[in-house]
Amino acid sequence: MDARALFHLAFPVHDLSAARSFYGDLLGCAEGRSSPEWVDFDFYGHQIVAHLSPDECGHRRTSEVDGEDVPVRHFGAILPMSHWETLAERLKAAGTTFVIEPQVRFKGKVGEQATMFFLDPSGNALEFKAFGDIGQVFAK
Repeated sequence: MDARALFHLAFPVHDLSAARSFYGDLLGCAEGRSSPEWVDFDFYGHQIVAHLSPDECGHRRTSEVDGEDVPVRHFGAILPMSHWETLAERLKAAGTTFVIEPQVRFKGKVGEQATMFFLDPSGNALEFKAFGDIGQVFAK
């Protein structure tokens, strides 16, 4: 893998102003280029693009993971533990409704991780993770 490779994700939103407030103000993602139909965000060093497409918004299915119903279609970031904890507190203080509350998944097992799921204003599911041992990200 090229260490300089960046991830790009385009996703639908119902309202660009709401997306700017959520991704920019709440999550702290700097805004890049935009048009009346889309807006780029710096998502922890990667490029995500919110495209105005109300009919495609929201998640539809879940899958069981460690006893939780995880939204199948989701995206997010793996953060250092201290950043994950800070984000969890900021989201709680903002009154965020969690799909899955901040918690530790696979406790005491391979792949132990802190995780939380929540929805953006368009119903897109996001997951943020952190590992006490980053070497566990791809552990089997």
